[in-house]
Amino acid sequence: MVDETEIRRIIDTVLSASRADQTEVAVFAGDSALTRFANNYIHQNVEQSDVDVRVRAVVGQRIGLAASNELSDDGLRQLAARAHELALHQRENEDFRSLPRPEPVASADAWVERTARCGPEERAAVVGQVCDASSRAGLVAAGAFHTAAHTFAVGNSLGVFALHRETQADISSVVMAGDASGYAARVSKDAGDIDGEDVAREAVDRTTRAVNPRKVEPGDYEVILEPYAVVDMLDFFSYLSFGALPYIEKRSFMSGRLGERVMGENITIWDDGLSPAGIPMPFDYEGVPKRRVTFVDHGVAREVAWDSYYAGKAGGDARSTGHALPAGNTIGPMPMHLFMSPGDATLDDMVRSTKRGLLVTRFWYTRTVHPLNVVTTGMTRDGTFLVEDGRIVGPVANVRFTQDYVDALNHVELVGREPMLVLGDIGGGVRSVPALKLAKWHVTGVSEA
Repeated sequence: MVDETEIRRIIDTVLSASRADQTEVAVFAGDSALTRFANNYIHQNVEQSDVDVRVRAVVGQRIGLAASNELSDDGLRQLAARAHELALHQRENEDFRSLPRPEPVASADAWVERTARCGPEERAAVVGQVCDASSRAGLVAAGAFHTAAHTFAVGNSLGVFALHRETQADISSVVMAGDASGYAARVSKDAGDIDGEDVAREAVDRTTRAVNPRKVEPGDYEVILEPYAVVDMLDFFSYLSFGALPYIEKRSFMSGRLGERVMGENITIWDDGLSPAGIPMPFDYEGVPKRRVTFVDHGVAREVAWDSYYAGKAGGDARSTGHALPAGNTIGPMPMHLFMSPGDATLDDMVRSTKRGLLVTRFWYTRTVHPLNVVTTGMTRDGTFLVEDGRIVGPVANVRFTQDYVDALNHVELVGREPMLVLGDIGGGVRSVPALKLAKWHVTGVSEA
């Protein structure tokens, strides 16, 4: 992996060569590795190491973008020239104000050396625990264990320079037995936190309880969502609702409703890129320091995430909150370090409080039906169980659902007391989420998958 000296050389070379009015250089350097397994044995080990340099050149209000992994001085000078040339051929963007100016950036400890040094032998040892436990139970395990060590830096011609290093380790596994399957996953900045036996215990237990599922009829059910399912809600909120672009374009349920109640009083959702409870990142892809942003506070809509461009477009008091994605994206600013406040209930409390409902491990293949209200359709997967009169009475076949996620969070009866760190599926990042007990969830049919 390239060090800080090399990254500074890359940024300085581009900035000194650029003929644009303003120039931004983002450097993404990383090593990643993956161990895949299926049928209770490892079948693939892969590793990748790369450095990606992205240049944003500003000429007046015209913006050009170019990227390369050619790191020689000549290659970097050509990259600067290409971004400048592309800017000259763009239309004026009247909403663009300026690249960000320097601000103090807090440090964030997201680097664990043993994760950076984690090799195929260490990953195989963890995977072996999952496969061995599955084999002993007469089941079949599949999944992947991924580790990564990344350095990200951004500098611009106005004086911004920020650099951050982080590591990540994550494992997911599906254990299968005929018509039954069970899921478990973990994520941490420290590979030493990934306990293969714990992952196996959870997935195997879920699979053995899911054998011989019955079918249930469509309709509204009470539902208990495990954190793997709850994270899907936060994924869609981050993408469709909590950013400045959908807010400005009135495509978000938050639009025009700041200060109003939009969810139940027991729901608080925020983004905090500095929290050690997640995998922190202290600044965004423009080098702007991340600020904690509370989107929903005890059910009340409070604020959205901004980057420098959309803050300039909105004018007034709008300021970047440090949530810019890499230049050239069409999504706008998006939170990637989301948290939902825990409550005081256990999973057993949720089961005991349920007259007739479903216990859902996770969702699968969820897609948006109505973005404004985050109406989503999808399926349950890898462990769905029927609850009657306060007891889990048996497994059920996976069901299809169509559900308004905002409305669902207006009917949360219990919130779990133990939040879980779960890898986000939209835009990356991690989410800290509890289990939830909801009064109603709309099941539309039985899934054959």
